[in-house]
Amino acid sequence: MVAKVISSKIKVIKKPQSEVSTAQTEPKAPKESVREMVATVSQWVSEFQQKRREETSRVLKSLMPEPSTQTSEA
Repeated sequence: MVAKVISSKIKVIKKPQSEVSTAQTEPKAPKESVREMVATVSQWVSEFQQKRREETSRVLKSLMPEPSTQTSEA
């Protein structure tokens, strides 16, 4: 497989010509194709949301000071 990294976020993967030709000879049922596309997009959305949650959590932790063992008395 040949892979090119564009930016640091997008990765383009090209299949070898032999894999492409075999995939084209086997047509899928329309419902199966739609189901596969929906599953793929759903997976992308889940991954995006998970990364966003992790990033938000990391930022909030960096903005909020750690609780110290000393108590301040005014």
